Amino acid sequence: MARILVTEDEPYIYKMLEFRLNTLGHEISLATNGEQALALVDSIRPDLVLLDVMMPVMGGFQVLRKLKEDDGTSSIPVIILSAKGQEKDIVAGLEHGAFDYITKPFSFPELIARIDRALASAK
Repeated sequence: MARILVTEDEPYIYKMLEFRLNTLGHEISLATNGEQALALVDSIRPDLVLLDVMMPVMGGFQVLRKLKEDDGTSSIPVIILSAKGQEKDIVAGLEHGAFDYITKPFSFPELIARIDRALASAK
């Protein structure tokens, strides 16, 4: 179905996302820090990026800014999936170009609905 880059430094969250998204037929790649995420976006050209905010090396907001500033990657929908759930964080993510912002813990059916909506918007 879709190539999804999951940028997540917590192994248990990644494994759960990988299992559930693979079950739905998506191809999943993992980045555990922001620099790795940017490198993978260039090499695999995902259809969607699930992006954590708090990561080592480079944070999610920095990654989001770089993706949205680059003409080659600016159209890739990014859904932020983060424990940072304060209003200022959500607003900052959306203002920097995130398609959506979901706080952890999250409902998997809601996440899938938002992923489906983001993928449909990119077509």
